[in-house]
Amino acid sequence: QVRLLESGGGLVQPGGSLRLSCAASGSIVSINAMGWYRQAPGKPRELVAAITNGGTTTYADSVKGRFTISRDNAKNTVYLQMNSLKPEDTAVYYCNAPGIVTMTGYKYNSWGQGTQVTVSS
Repeated sequence: QVRLLESGGGLVQPGGSLRLSCAASGSIVSINAMGWYRQAPGKPRELVAAITNGGTTTYADSVKGRFTISRDNAKNTVYLQMNSLKPEDTAVYYCNAPGIVTMTGYKYNSWGQGTQVTVSS
């Protein structure tokens, strides 16, 4: 069974920084792209950043220049470094892997349980 586990959320003041981590566990052979999404109350879930297994990245316009996504393929872990945080960044952040090759097959669209990020003074 494949699982994604996020960590690193919390309460931070505007202008502060947080680093989120998402570790995938299970009988994993390889993971293609990995990404971070977020969902604020009353709003739809939106893509924040994504990274391929080759290191190509993409970002939402609202976080470009402030957030950095990276991954450690050997650890099946993806990170999101968030700097210059704003109150509008407040949301539950979810880790996503659209496709994971496992020892028994292929698992589509895996999600973590989410981690709360609150930016407030």
